[in-house]
Amino acid sequence: MHVDLNLLTALDALIEERSVSAAAARLHLSQPAMSRTLGRIRDATGDPILVRTGRTMTLTPRALALRQEVQALVQRAQAVFTPERELDLAKLERTFTVRCHDALMTALGARLLRAAQEQAPLVKLRLLAESAGDDDDLRHGRVDLEIGSAEPAFPEICGELVGQDRLVVALRRDHPLARGRLTARRYAEAHHVLVSRRGRLRDPIDDALDALGLRRRVVAAAPTTAAAMHFVRESDLVVALPARVCGPALRALGLGALPLPVDVPELRIVQLWHRRYENHKAHAWLRGRTREIVQDIDPR
Repeated sequence: MHVDLNLLTALDALIEERSVSAAAARLHLSQPAMSRTLGRIRDATGDPILVRTGRTMTLTPRALALRQEVQALVQRAQAVFTPERELDLAKLERTFTVRCHDALMTALGARLLRAAQEQAPLVKLRLLAESAGDDDDLRHGRVDLEIGSAEPAFPEICGELVGQDRLVVALRRDHPLARGRLTARRYAEAHHVLVSRRGRLRDPIDDALDALGLRRRVVAAAPTTAAAMHFVRESDLVVALPARVCGPALRALGLGALPLPVDVPELRIVQLWHRRYENHKAHAWLRGRTREIVQDIDPR
């Protein structure tokens, strides 16, 4: 099957402009030529892509679903035919898609945005929440950088350890557990909320308690650390959270943090990217900024 890659550039312009005439101007084509190209795209995809609604054109659901993938493919194709040159951050025009756990997003998001605005003002950041399951977004170019605890799952995915963290027990400052020494037994007897985007009600802390002959009462799973912290602030619940990345938020909410009274492995903070970006200068700049920000998070 022969694929005309010029159609991909035209499809990207049509999706972004949502107008045949605007897409034609963007690609320096006549409007009739762009209309003929749209016809070829419709034949190739089996979808209208753009439909008229009154005086305007509207993208079809298929076109909306293809938007990010088409944009990423066009950017990658342009990179192939662009001579390698020194990175000029002031002129860099690119949209980076970064995905990470919500606790990490809270800790590094604002500083990453500030770094982009100060160093690369034409760069846009698409910040996404961690997905609920495994996916191929890194492999297919839908995500540029993923930051979390997962190790590379495929040989074409690169990974870098950028930091480590430890769990602490977050609770109200006037919580009964805040008085006296927090033992494993006292901790187990409390009511707990877990942070799990999949709604899991068990984690490695339960394995550590099992080894001590103890069992804790988990009464809820929260989808985000932000939700869990607010639950804790308004009740006698406790939650185990990463001390480093959640420290600023805990302090902002006036919550206390006690050492976890059981031994669990330290948390690894890893950033992942596809091998295609290994020597990509703009992507390397992004990785460098996230690495610096994670390593500079106040560990108090």
